Amino acid sequence: MRSAFNRRRFLSALAVAGAFPFCSIAGAQSLRGRLRQGLTPHLFNAELEDTCRMAAALGIQGLDFVSNPADWPTVKKHGLVVSVLRVDYGGGISTPGRAPAGPAGWNAIGTPDKDGQFEAALRDRIDAAAANGIPNIIVLCGERGAIGYDEGKRNAIGFLRRVCGHAEARGVTLVVENINSGHAGGPPEPPGSMFDHLAWGLDVVTQVNSPRVKLLVDLYHAQLMDGNITNFLRKNIQWIGHFHTGGVPERHEIDETQELNYRHVAKTIADLGYRGFISHEWTPSAGQDKLAVLRKCIDIIDV
Repeated sequence: MRSAFNRRRFLSALAVAGAFPFCSIAGAQSLRGRLRQGLTPHLFNAELEDTCRMAAALGIQGLDFVSNPADWPTVKKHGLVVSVLRVDYGGGISTPGRAPAGPAGWNAIGTPDKDGQFEAALRDRIDAAAANGIPNIIVLCGERGAIGYDEGKRNAIGFLRRVCGHAEARGVTLVVENINSGHAGGPPEPPGSMFDHLAWGLDVVTQVNSPRVKLLVDLYHAQLMDGNITNFLRKNIQWIGHFHTGGVPERHEIDETQELNYRHVAKTIADLGYRGFISHEWTPSAGQDKLAVLRKCIDIIDV
């Protein structure tokens, strides 16, 4: 029964792909597992309207990083939510890829925030997220540089303590993401990420101790730096508000060609009662059928 259901769902998605990018969808296919899945739009590298259609056809429920408020009605029209909002410098950004860096301290809360510009922008985005049903806003900690782990931790804790009351009042969760330090494979990463080990970020959020400040655990970065993933999850799931996936070592598909057993990781997360999103943030290997690979990886998480 299950295999027949998956085959029908896969063929439906393929039919959509055949008409891509000018596809039309009669109705989205529903995933049957316990986890809500999202993805980052770069997986399709298409116009947002087509990205939303494709995502809905695959049973995806959320899109990360749709930062431009002008795009939010399109996401909502297709029955999706913006699962994580990014505070982009210079206004709304809707194109794939990384946003402009911004001034010193912009979305780098382990370092000083120049004139409080990022804090002001974040507070504005907390209000916008609350008004538009967006559950999470991503926060990064920046690079160490001349600032060490201890000073960076004090900066991050101080920043989050200043804004957590606002987030609590609006019902929006700030999720702090881990980034690896200089490992080969995948996109270039900062050589000295402030939050590169899960224990550092866990100490930050537990000291802030707010129900609206949690970790965004990027499983790709976490495996590169720490490993021991499921033990960390079992001990600390209450401090996690969002997940990103990615194959190790080169941030490709999360199937059996990669180091982590994502089916086991997903089952562990679901068994722990996690209710947030787990979003696909990886790039298919060269020569792969992007839709088929994505469908396979969605099924792996659909436990």
